[in-house]
Amino acid sequence: MQIKLPEERFADYKSKSQRVRVATEGWAQRNLYCANCDSPRLTRLPANTRAVDFNCPECGTPFQLKAQSHPFARRILDAAYSEMIRAIRENRTPNLLALHYQDSGWSVVDLILIPSFAFPISAIEKRKPLGPGARRAGWVGCNILLDAIPQDARIAVIANGTPLAPHRVRQQYERIRPLAKLKVEQRGWTLDVLNAIRSLRRTEFALGEVYRLEERLARLHPANKHVRDKIRQQLQVLRDIGIVEFLGRGEYKLKQ
Repeated sequence: MQIKLPEERFADYKSKSQRVRVATEGWAQRNLYCANCDSPRLTRLPANTRAVDFNCPECGTPFQLKAQSHPFARRILDAAYSEMIRAIRENRTPNLLALHYQDSGWSVVDLILIPSFAFPISAIEKRKPLGPGARRAGWVGCNILLDAIPQDARIAVIANGTPLAPHRVRQQYERIRPLAKLKVEQRGWTLDVLNAIRSLRRTEFALGEVYRLEERLARLHPANKHVRDKIRQQLQVLRDIGIVEFLGRGEYKLKQ
């Protein structure tokens, strides 16, 4: 995998945004592979294909590419809020490829993959409507909150300019793939509990420690009045899909 962005079409475009688009999409077409199967490449879809930029020619898995010149912090700018919420509820979000490039030298610095089944509604932040003077006055966009997505589902493909081996990326994708089998209504809770566990910042933890995160989870799910019951249920789900191991006597361990 090369990290240098192609510049050969820059002469065809005057604006930086257009150059960034053709460079990053051209790079992706030449370098990216499917994490869901063994395909060594992705197929670029026609311009203006809604919400999807690439798909896998072998398994059909869709991917969306978002690129920016500054490091990813807490938020990734996304499209319409209502559309994103609907896509999550209808289980049709694409895999997200978030690319951080360096415009001095035009190279890829970081690339993370967020699987399509790893977006809880809690990770979607509603933005303020566009003002009356805007061309799309009243339109409401959204941000994707990276820290609301479990660390397990933020899969590094390139880190600090160094590509990771494809088999490592696929192993991480495979590890959390069982989340895709959960019903959408349940999956949001599972992801939120997993993210809460990750906030403890250790591999082994006790049920009582997760209970102390009850208020945080209650804010994310205000309609649920039995949060502790839900926490225990989701720990069982995480155990059943192989992400958490039950050690006994209220003790658990995150599998690596």
